[in-house]
Amino acid sequence: QVQLVESGGGLVQAGGSLRLSCAASGRTFSDYAMGWFRQAPGKEREFVAGITRSGGATYYADSVKGRFAISRDNAKYMVYLQMNSLKPEDTAVYYCAAELGAVVGDRQYDYDYWGQGTQVIVSS
Repeated sequence: QVQLVESGGGLVQAGGSLRLSCAASGRTFSDYAMGWFRQAPGKEREFVAGITRSGGATYYADSVKGRFAISRDNAKYMVYLQMNSLKPEDTAVYYCAAELGAVVGDRQYDYDYWGQGTQVIVSS
């Protein structure tokens, strides 16, 4: 079992920045690829960013490429999502997820464990 707890969400003006954090506990963190997803009201949950077990490779949705950055600290069992140049369309609940193995998936069912989510609201 892996437990994931997100933090760092909030209300920010368009153009601003937020840094989301995800604290993991349980099994060996470095065994898991990690991802961030988001879900806006009335929409499906979508992939935002992913990172390999070592942190050596990262992947992004086209909508956030160049604005968001995912990183991890395996010693601290933490994964982060730095979000810059935020837009109103980034408003959503953001979820951290863990996938056992080397491959970073971009679909919900690729992931084995999920956090409870943290709300991000970007005002125009």
